[in-house]
Amino acid sequence: MGDHDQEQSQAGGCGGHTCACGETDDSGLPELDVRSVPHVIRHATVFGALESVSPGGGVVLVAPHDPLPLLNQIGQRWPGVFDVAYLQQGPDAWRLSLTRAA
Repeated sequence: MGDHDQEQSQAGGCGGHTCACGETDDSGLPELDVRSVPHVIRHATVFGALESVSPGGGVVLVAPHDPLPLLNQIGQRWPGVFDVAYLQQGPDAWRLSLTRAA
């Protein structure tokens, strides 16, 4: 293992996560930008991502509009599990952090 790889390994991976992809997580949360995901599978994509979130972890969701229907579905599927905070509200993108209760 080279010096750079050792530094990444000791720091918990690249940018705080443990894969070797070279990406960094500036906010500490991975970002899921669904603007390019076809609408027909967009909600399923988000549900799949949320399934993988560990307690205390989260994801930053980037959507092309205020995702109120999606947030309602998340609340029905996982009542009280995810805290939602708006980071940006339009006009071109909505950014929300969804954090799983610890």
